[in-house]
Amino acid sequence: MKAVRIHQHGGPEVLRLEEVADPEPGRGEIRVRVAAAGVNFIDVYRRTGYYPVGDLPAILGGEGAGVVDRVGPAVAGVAEGDRVCFWDASGAYAQRVVLPAARAIPLGRSGPDERPMELHVAAALPLQGMTAHYLTRGIRPLASGDTVLIHAAAGGVGLLAVQMAKIAGATVFGTCSTEEKAERARAAGCDHVILYTREDFVAAVHRETGGVGVDLALDGVGRATFEDSVRATRVRGHVVLYGQASGEPEPVRPRKLLGSRTLTSASLADYAGDRDEMLARAEDVFRWFRERRLEVRVDRVLPLARAEEAHRALEGRETSGKVLLTPP
Repeated sequence: MKAVRIHQHGGPEVLRLEEVADPEPGRGEIRVRVAAAGVNFIDVYRRTGYYPVGDLPAILGGEGAGVVDRVGPAVAGVAEGDRVCFWDASGAYAQRVVLPAARAIPLGRSGPDERPMELHVAAALPLQGMTAHYLTRGIRPLASGDTVLIHAAAGGVGLLAVQMAKIAGATVFGTCSTEEKAERARAAGCDHVILYTREDFVAAVHRETGGVGVDLALDGVGRATFEDSVRATRVRGHVVLYGQASGEPEPVRPRKLLGSRTLTSASLADYAGDRDEMLARAEDVFRWFRERRLEVRVDRVLPLARAEEAHRALEGRETSGKVLLTPP
């Protein structure tokens, strides 16, 4: 089969499309014929060596969707021909991927009045959709009347988090870099869009909240925004750091910076590690999509051979929404 592997850590140029042997499922595992694989920052971190990837050479990619084409021993509840998606597999930048059956999310069928769930859409939803879910429903659940600041509001997680915050009844402040991205954030329901290239987002938040700040700040950017995210949050508010697209924040003196605010460093692995919790989050996300309450923006779909281009676009912040790779 064709797969994208790295033989060493480095820039996007280390991604190579190669011919490798088909993987075979072991006990409790299934094999999925991949229709599309999601491209995420965690793939970048593994490519560069910031996150461990195991022995090299290694196939990148953890997220995707497809059809089960082989079932290993001791698997119950999953059969060949089932449509599934996943977010924490190993080696999804490939024509086939093996994963534990317990980590597969069944797609099922849409009802007669519901929107159909295409495999390319399903590949775009698991990681970013469930991330947006735990950010808005898990750590500090949003409710009607709450205020929330969402950085990169036109990004993959951002657009979904904006919509989920509005489903909860919150008022949303979102930061974007360009007017084009700002329009996408507004279309998703963002109440106050702040172009951080033109305006200080802390000042904008304080102006609109009467100097109080937001109840919740969701920061996936890291170093470039973290301290100001805290300053934009009200006393006894909550800041969630769930990514570091601009690098890890500098060391801080918690008492001096945070005061009486709560800071949580979070990862989806800790909010969807249990199968029941994972399926509960996925059920909300996919149900909202089928009911047309949640829209998914796919920024671009590229063939597997152009994985390097996909990584460059993601790292260069050229994307707004999901980037997908499709195997030949």
